[in-house]
Amino acid sequence: MKNLKHLNKYFLKYKWLLLMGVLFIAATNFFKVLMPQTFGTIADLIEDQVKTEGADPNGVFFKGLSLFGIFIAYALINTFFLFLTRQTIIVMSRLIEFDLKNEIYEKYQKLSYSFYKVNSTGDIMNRISEDVSHTRMYLGPAVMYTINVFFLFVFVIYFMIQKNSELTMYVLAPLPIMSFIIFKVSSRINKKSEAVQKKQSALSTFVQESFSGIRVLKAFGREKHFGDEFDNESENYKRANLSLAWTNALFIPVIVGLIGLSTVITIYVGGVKVIGGTLDVGDITEFMIYVNFLTWPFASIGWVSSLIQRASASQKRINEFLHTEVEVKEVEKPIDEPIKTIEFKQVSFTYPNTGIEALKDLSFKVEQGQTIAITGRTGSGKSTCAALMERLFDVTGGEILINGKNIKEFSLEGFRHRIGYVPQEVFLFSDTIGNNIAFGVDQDMDEETIKAAAKAAHIHHNIEQFELGYDTKVGERGITLSGGQKQRVSIARAIIRKPEVLIFDDCLSAVDTETEDVILKNLDVIMKDKINVIIGHRISSLMDADQIIVLENGKVLEAGDHQSLLELNGWYAETYQQQLVEEN
Repeated sequence: MKNLKHLNKYFLKYKWLLLMGVLFIAATNFFKVLMPQTFGTIADLIEDQVKTEGADPNGVFFKGLSLFGIFIAYALINTFFLFLTRQTIIVMSRLIEFDLKNEIYEKYQKLSYSFYKVNSTGDIMNRISEDVSHTRMYLGPAVMYTINVFFLFVFVIYFMIQKNSELTMYVLAPLPIMSFIIFKVSSRINKKSEAVQKKQSALSTFVQESFSGIRVLKAFGREKHFGDEFDNESENYKRANLSLAWTNALFIPVIVGLIGLSTVITIYVGGVKVIGGTLDVGDITEFMIYVNFLTWPFASIGWVSSLIQRASASQKRINEFLHTEVEVKEVEKPIDEPIKTIEFKQVSFTYPNTGIEALKDLSFKVEQGQTIAITGRTGSGKSTCAALMERLFDVTGGEILINGKNIKEFSLEGFRHRIGYVPQEVFLFSDTIGNNIAFGVDQDMDEETIKAAAKAAHIHHNIEQFELGYDTKVGERGITLSGGQKQRVSIARAIIRKPEVLIFDDCLSAVDTETEDVILKNLDVIMKDKINVIIGHRISSLMDADQIIVLENGKVLEAGDHQSLLELNGWYAETYQQQLVEEN
């Protein structure tokens, strides 16, 4: 149960629903155990009628009828309290499920970017959906049936002992065996439940990746191969589930069999006592009904145990993420002045999961109204600079200063609201083009503002050609648009928020040089009073920057403006000449 301790705070939050549910369960079972007494009395009446000569049949009939009416009244009251039980305990479980999903989602939002680099989307989704659903079964049905078994057992044993304590001991004799079986099997169910959840996460991850990469999958004609892989993953999941089902299939029949043994004992020992004159036929009738009352609750122990073990396995997986340390810490201090300078001061960074040292003692400073360009070979650390500047990661050495103060001193949310970021890997949501452009702003944007941003990004004329214009749905990840169109929509999304810092991470790689020229000219006015960071390989998009840094293996290889770097006749000059030849 240690994995489920995390949920105790929710039981406290909804304690009144839980307490009322417990009272309703107690009331339900109290009236339930009163019902057999009417049958016992009716059985005694019939026995007396048979034994007594000259008894009035009509009197027996009407007395039996009144007892039957009492039985119906007990049944109706029992049903009413059962309804109230479900309206409290089950409703409580649904409310906790809602809160738990929100807690997990909020935690997902706070977790650092590195978390998503090592955890698959399918596994993340599985924990907030399937795992939470299994946990809810513990919060609702498992709790309800456990409390129900407790009260029913207490009331039944009390009334049975009142009738005959010796027979009660005989009836309860199989219970220790049942307890031992439950204890032994529960641990196996727990292990098998964990295995099932892991296999389901693997299956979800495989399916998610297959659909996300459907274009590549079809282009390479790998449908059959992926179909075979899916069959293999499904087979693994099926085997894990069948193994769990096999354990459960043995569990419940054994418990029902032991309850059946109690019934046989009741008939035999009770019959002997009736013959001996120490018990009435009505008492045996009541005992038989009481034992049958215990059949489902004790049989449900196996089912409840399975629910608890599956919930424990699921909550353990949920806790792994909930207890994951947030690497990039949020602070409450807002930025109360415009961003005028960004400075890298001997910054070093090593990726935590791979151990790759991406940057080594990197230093530069860019001021308001200036543009800095960062270039270099693939893997030289260019995109890492952008990620650190946006504080997706924290530096492992040195510091990044904003207006002369450490970036860690400022609120993440407030700082990022001042940045317009165009990532290297463009992501568009499954929404309209207009909503994708307006994504980065809090308030609703009018159509003219959206169009102005689209014109600056040189995408407006393409959007106008679509039948629905800005109301065109772009499909998942923007699959209906070309690479260049997606990049330009992403640029429009960055500039519409009127940021103080603009970061372009190789965002013009998918457009031709003519389109690139138009976009850069349009952005001149927008970039005028901002801090601008342009990262890329194409020299034509970098050459007008105030300072250009060439990185190699995370270190500065060359630095200066366009003309001074050409005069160095190094990597920058050589790359520039090669690109000129290619363009010609």
